[in-house]
Amino acid sequence: MTRDSKPVKNSQYGFMLWHGMTLGDLRRFFKKRPALHWTKMARLMGLPFSGAYNSLLGTLDSLIYDSRVRNTQIEQPPLFILGYWRSGTTLLHNLLHQDPNFQSLNTYQALFPSHFLLTEKLVTRIPLLFSSRPMDNMKVTWTSPQEDDMALCIQSQISAYMLLADPVQRDWFWKCLDLSQLSSDQYQNWKDSFLGLLKRLTYRDRRQILIKSPSHTYHIPQILELFPDARFVYIHRNPYHVFRSSVHLRRRGIEENCLGKSEFEFEGHEEDVIASFKYGFEKYERDRRLIPDNRLHEVAFEDLEVDPLATIESIYESLELPGFDVVEKALTPEIEKLRAYRKNQFADDPAWVNRVYEELQAFYERFGYPAPDTAAPSVKQPVSQPYLLKTDSPRKPSAASAELEKVSEKAG
Repeated sequence: MTRDSKPVKNSQYGFMLWHGMTLGDLRRFFKKRPALHWTKMARLMGLPFSGAYNSLLGTLDSLIYDSRVRNTQIEQPPLFILGYWRSGTTLLHNLLHQDPNFQSLNTYQALFPSHFLLTEKLVTRIPLLFSSRPMDNMKVTWTSPQEDDMALCIQSQISAYMLLADPVQRDWFWKCLDLSQLSSDQYQNWKDSFLGLLKRLTYRDRRQILIKSPSHTYHIPQILELFPDARFVYIHRNPYHVFRSSVHLRRRGIEENCLGKSEFEFEGHEEDVIASFKYGFEKYERDRRLIPDNRLHEVAFEDLEVDPLATIESIYESLELPGFDVVEKALTPEIEKLRAYRKNQFADDPAWVNRVYEELQAFYERFGYPAPDTAAPSVKQPVSQPYLLKTDSPRKPSAASAELEKVSEKAG
């Protein structure tokens, strides 16, 4: 369906994730000591003004809507799209979003979570500064479906996207993948931010919420604790293609959002991508046993790319979702647009091709991907997970986590 092109470098024109923070958010953000450098002074100088803007509007939003939002019930369990970054989660999200029975967090809501109920209709009349994502040719507007992890980064600062604040010290990236490593207060902060965001969406729109954030692939026990009847779609893709695209994603995200010099210091991120991919796959293999059979469906990106209608139909049949006939009509024009989409094209590095296969051989075999035919052997070195830190006051495991341990023991 798609054509390849050289890796793109679209600009956000100075707009950063941190521009969605209030002054209180920024105070907590800088207490974490993100990487700073004088060459990013222009970026730093704008943050107090954006923080004051968000604080003022956030206060007004709270005064008007907080009591109503607190009394809002999320009656329909969300549908979660899982999969490692660059596995095709965005493509799947955009296609499922065509179902009129679903709502999704959009770009404006993700970037300004503290006051979108008050300001969205007015501010979104102004065009977004950039029309494509910084790492690929995917179009983006204020109303495009977006990741809730962006809003969680702004509000709770327990998010994989905290990596963009300090690409060298990656401890918060790893800790957000394993929420059991958080203290009780930190976990409560994440949970309150997550549920608060979903309640704000539900207050605005009662439809079922469609959620896409790759980090939720690591959060299945916590999600089931909050939404026992949640449904999940897991999308997978050839691991080497995911690896090289994820490295590019990190580089572009850091270049556009970092406040320090570290965007020029990219050493170790290839290893980190492999390690987090491997950890995510192993965790998914354990955690998926907690999900009832009719609540989880797996799809291949390669199938979605070749035959999106048949792939989406398989999701609706497996998860017993209604209304595919309506979705099919809505998808037809979207599929025509996809035919013109140009994917990033990367040169293969035989050493990394082999390394990815060696570390992720179980993933290749589990999902039926062929072993690569490479010219140069690589030296086998175990990939470590150096940032899965122990905390002084770890959170007690949830009921779902305890059940997971029982399932793992029985499975051996």
